[in-house]
Amino acid sequence: MNLRLSSETLHASCVVGEDGRAVLISGPSGSGKSDLALRLLDRGFTLVSDDQTIVRKTGERLVASAPPTIRGKLEIRGIGIVDMPTVDEAPVALFVELTSDIRRLPDDSRERPVLGIGVPLISVDALTASAPSKVALALDRLGTKSGG
Repeated sequence: MNLRLSSETLHASCVVGEDGRAVLISGPSGSGKSDLALRLLDRGFTLVSDDQTIVRKTGERLVASAPPTIRGKLEIRGIGIVDMPTVDEAPVALFVELTSDIRRLPDDSRERPVLGIGVPLISVDALTASAPSKVALALDRLGTKSGG
């Protein structure tokens, strides 16, 4: 990847917590990105983007936003595409990779590079009932602080 890029579109959903910090949720199609985003919305998070997220580098920060064509839309399997309240953009604080292969005691210092900036990384099984709680706890514990 060219580290000089100033923006990139990721195959990821994105939600923002009440404190303004964004969580990118990445995984293969059908892995539960939209479902986990929906459950986080029920916990007080707000949608930034579903399935595709534009991330741009601003100084040493990453800022997430939705492509214009899907802004304010969330795909809910079995229901369809639903209009949702959104946040235009938010600073990225945490990267969640969806997988069923979860280590019992992972390394807290894992990072996912995006546009040359390391973002704290956790792995979550989206199909577990505790997935939204784990994301919220990881954001509090590991997520980069807003304004950083």
